[in-house]
Amino acid sequence: MAWTLGIDVAVRAAHQATLARDGTTVWRGRKFSTRPADLERLWADLFLADATDVTVVVEPTRNAWIVLAEWFRRRGARVVMVPTTQSADLRKYYSKHTKNDRIDSELLARLPLLHPEGLREYSGQGPADPLRRLVRQRSTMIKRRVAVYSRLDALVELLGPAWYAVLGSNYGNAALEFLARYADPNTVIRLGQGRLSRFLIARSRGAWREDHAAGLIVAAKETLMLWGPDGMNFAELGDDIAHEAEQALFLTRQIKQIDERVANLYADADPKAIVASAPGVGPVISAVIAGRIGDPHRFTSLAAIRAYTGLVPKVSQSGLSKVESSITKAGDPLLREMLYTAADQARKIDPQIAAKYQRLMTGDRHHDSAICHLATLLVTRIATCMRNGQPYVLRDVDGTPITDAQGRKIVKERYQIQPRRRDNIRHQRMRDRRKQAAGQESQESPSAPTSRPAKHEPTSQHAV
Repeated sequence: MAWTLGIDVAVRAAHQATLARDGTTVWRGRKFSTRPADLERLWADLFLADATDVTVVVEPTRNAWIVLAEWFRRRGARVVMVPTTQSADLRKYYSKHTKNDRIDSELLARLPLLHPEGLREYSGQGPADPLRRLVRQRSTMIKRRVAVYSRLDALVELLGPAWYAVLGSNYGNAALEFLARYADPNTVIRLGQGRLSRFLIARSRGAWREDHAAGLIVAAKETLMLWGPDGMNFAELGDDIAHEAEQALFLTRQIKQIDERVANLYADADPKAIVASAPGVGPVISAVIAGRIGDPHRFTSLAAIRAYTGLVPKVSQSGLSKVESSITKAGDPLLREMLYTAADQARKIDPQIAAKYQRLMTGDRHHDSAICHLATLLVTRIATCMRNGQPYVLRDVDGTPITDAQGRKIVKERYQIQPRRRDNIRHQRMRDRRKQAAGQESQESPSAPTSRPAKHEPTSQHAV
């Protein structure tokens, strides 16, 4: 006898649960919170109903579901998850015009009968896993720092181009330390070359010396000449630049600390460094793949892992017609981003992947589309290695094991794509799109707006 407990998880409000037996509702709308006392009472009610073999069905709602899943798993219940998109579609079928927590919990309790293929066995700790959580946090901080750099670029542009010639555009620690204190050109001139040199030597560990100090003083004088005596309030501009530079320094320190933690967690999660053995996969990408995929055995097949990345195309098939459009983008976006980057590097090392890239590009495929195709191949191989517990072996197209240096040499000699070839493919696609757009425009009604210049015919009044 199958007992199913469907729980509509709430973040701040009370959860609602429905108990079903073989698809028949026993009771519905039981409210409880994530408190030990409430959970014990709910568990006791299940045994009063003789529900000895219980399957708990939840939706992964933010991080609130993970605590419930762990609690019920420790009590011996089988915990399964359902993707929110699938449950939303089934909810429309079950109750089209009404959506509330009670209906959601009842739908989840009936899901093992309505759609058993959509259930995912709960394994691991999900967002509670430190490596999975930390690689996501690192990605967020990297994007925040990139945004800070963009704002810093816009502010330094107000000082003039001479500052870039000295500080560079990559904003190392020495440049950020300088901008956090001396972004005002008047302050730079008053500081003098001697004191500025000592500051730069200390902050750059000797890489920047008197020549950089002299260049900054020249840049400061040039800025004053560009703006004139009353053209800019440099004190306020310097404060704005200092705020952005301090944020960049803080984020850089945080990212460095996270990198150390990620390295230690990855060493524990993948002691044989199986993921890192794949071509194009460095320390950061290997940690992301290991953290976001987790246990590869939790997926029913390799196709399920490819679908989880969101790199597989959408398929629309009817009869003899089959159309594959853009990728689904369903799944983990960070994993998809890292796999794309890894595949773009792997095609320069692995001859088998490089040969496939050349074949795809010869068939007039776009570069991004080809890389997405290679990324699905790469993640399939990595997942296979993880399941088998064996490292990735680089091979030639005939199956002969080779080294990374040999792979790069083979790719460069046999499978190099000429830049002109890629440009021709891109231009051809642009021409095809223009033709298609022109064809659609010709089919529009006469009153529709057009991109072509209007033709003004003379009227009979003005005709000669």
